[in-house]
Amino acid sequence: MKTTLAQALESFFLDYLPKQRGLSPHTIKSYRDSLKLVLVFLAQRGDPSRLDIGAIAPERVLAFLDHLESDRHNTASTRNGRLSAIHCFFRYVGAQHPEHLAQAQRIRSIPMKRTTRREIHYLDFPEVQTVLTGIDRSTADSRRDFALLTLLFNTGGRVSEVVGLQATDLRLPPPSHVLFKGKGRKERLCPIWTETARLLRALLSDQGIAPNEPVAIFRNHRGEPLTRFGVRWILNKHCVKAAGKLPSLRHKRLHPHSMRHSTAIHLLRSGVDLSTIAHWLGHVSVNTTNKYLTLDLKTKADALAKAQPLLKHSNRTGSWRKNPDLIRWLEAL
Repeated sequence: MKTTLAQALESFFLDYLPKQRGLSPHTIKSYRDSLKLVLVFLAQRGDPSRLDIGAIAPERVLAFLDHLESDRHNTASTRNGRLSAIHCFFRYVGAQHPEHLAQAQRIRSIPMKRTTRREIHYLDFPEVQTVLTGIDRSTADSRRDFALLTLLFNTGGRVSEVVGLQATDLRLPPPSHVLFKGKGRKERLCPIWTETARLLRALLSDQGIAPNEPVAIFRNHRGEPLTRFGVRWILNKHCVKAAGKLPSLRHKRLHPHSMRHSTAIHLLRSGVDLSTIAHWLGHVSVNTTNKYLTLDLKTKADALAKAQPLLKHSNRTGSWRKNPDLIRWLEAL
């Protein structure tokens, strides 16, 4: 006979998250991993299937969160992500099993931990150019890498969106654009340069993919879609190579999302307004896009140059300098 916890978990993952909330498979897997960790911790090497909801006391959830940071050496952000999944599950438990409502409310009252925001690294436009021009496009893999990094910078797409692109998501004749399927299954069209469309057309030809085939366009040696880890390896490989020509690249902590930040900064410096950038990147709120204003030091410096300085330097020569007798007297001191 299934315990109340087993019944709640089954309906939570098979009905509530995918059908009622409409969450993506990626988000559901993240919730699954978080709840699996907490159940294994609470079982204390026992059988997690024997646990029931009553065993998940708020004090034990707090002990699990401490375990994540002290024993597993997770960051506060990771700890908050795990807690978010626990909150979501007990919000569901409180609604479906009122007898556990008080317990669910106590667990949901466990606060998120305040985190320090790490510095966001991005590539300036000359750095992007150096990385791309350093790619030797004599092989099919290098041509794939060139098209991949160009598309990432052109669109500012999330890595998951780009590696999930299929040939049917591309419109290569003018006006060229790609169809992204973003967070929350939201779709958006993103325009691409003529040069990017040409690269994608060549990529399809290289891989023998017809434009109407619903298959991934960025694939590895096994013919499988690239993963975010594969994209990270590709970007790191070409950035390390480009750092030999441009030393500034050596001091940046780069990852695939850095290309998305680079696109936003490039659009901002080109005079594109924040609202348009938000729609371009698929941000739900312009408030998310506002962070790029704080990142862009060049924009701040340009704004400072346009502002009137507090103290003005005068080039006028003092009248005493025009008196030759006074000058000779001072030189004689």
